[in-house]
Amino acid sequence: MPWILLAGAIALEVFATTMLKLSAGFSRLLPSIGVVAGYLGAFVLLAFVLKTLPVGTIYALWAGLGTALVAVVGVLAFAEPLTAPKVGGIVLIIGGVVMLNLSGAH
Repeated sequence: MPWILLAGAIALEVFATTMLKLSAGFSRLLPSIGVVAGYLGAFVLLAFVLKTLPVGTIYALWAGLGTALVAVVGVLAFAEPLTAPKVGGIVLIIGGVVMLNLSGAH
């Protein structure tokens, strides 16, 4: 169950960050509400996950996968360029998360 909550927290973080872009500096009401609701929900779910799983691994997964997914959303939804350094960064983030999990950090 904690892993499902973590997936939800990551999804809400990606949603909230996307809404942050769409809010245009909090000048648009509905995306601004989405920012607050998304981050609030993400942190609530993250708090529940941290009751049972180790903080180092969980935070690395939450931040790393969230960052990689936001970069993908930027490319797909906002037509941001997909450059070699961006791809390399995403690969390094995902590789780091995998290494943390394989190293027995959990």
